[in-house]
Amino acid sequence: MKSIAFDYQLPPTAADAVRLLKAGDGMGKVVAGSQSLGPMMNLRLVQPEQLVDVRRLPELNQVQDLADSVVLGAATTHAAIEDGRVPDASAGLMPFVARGIAYRAVRNRGTLGGSLAHADPAADWVNVMALLDADIMLLGPEGERTVKADGFMLGAFTTHLAEDELICAVRIPKVSSQARWSYYKFNRKTGEFAEAIAAFMDDPVRGVRRAIIGAVDGPPLVIEQAGGLIDGWDDELAKPWLLAAGIEADSYEYHTHLVALRRAAQQLSRLPGASL
Repeated sequence: MKSIAFDYQLPPTAADAVRLLKAGDGMGKVVAGSQSLGPMMNLRLVQPEQLVDVRRLPELNQVQDLADSVVLGAATTHAAIEDGRVPDASAGLMPFVARGIAYRAVRNRGTLGGSLAHADPAADWVNVMALLDADIMLLGPEGERTVKADGFMLGAFTTHLAEDELICAVRIPKVSSQARWSYYKFNRKTGEFAEAIAAFMDDPVRGVRRAIIGAVDGPPLVIEQAGGLIDGWDDELAKPWLLAAGIEADSYEYHTHLVALRRAAQQLSRLPGASL
């Protein structure tokens, strides 16, 4: 199938893009890499009257390496993260995750901001940004505002992003040199969306011992105090968190997510300085 007819806009600035979205009265869509929106339009799952192309906007391509964080423009591609062409605040986590996103052709075009705005629960960046406690920086008619990554996603394909707002950048706190992480994604073959995602971040310098359970029906479940799972794995310790993520006990999904969380904990335990 092919999409319905639409107007294509290429604004020169982010402010112009916002004005176009506001004038579109909810019938406009932001497009950058078009790796999610394009297929959905071809299937006519979405039928925007106007596409606002933000890929080349200077504001969305800026990168800042600050003392305590890295700010990546929303148009940063998965490939740029994979290849190390942008600063890494995560001690290798983000390049590792980027390498596992779909295929290289998708990574060349797909963007960090686009993935976050699409908000597929099984996508990588919504889970990684929640794990890293990142800030999503938005621009709308009323100006700029910031939303924490772990609250940005309201449900599957639903976010705090208003119809006349766009994601400008993502601010990612820098982890310490002693930080260790793990990331486990279960999918049956390369390029498929995940059936389960689990990850840990253990950063003693910053007092962070966080985990996430992702690829669930809605936003990832963030476990802020994950020390018990890190210091001594037990399936029973994981059970309350899996249930809190909305996963039915003893279901196929429960056991898939349990194994993912267990394997992420095991990965962490094999890293230098592990406490297990």
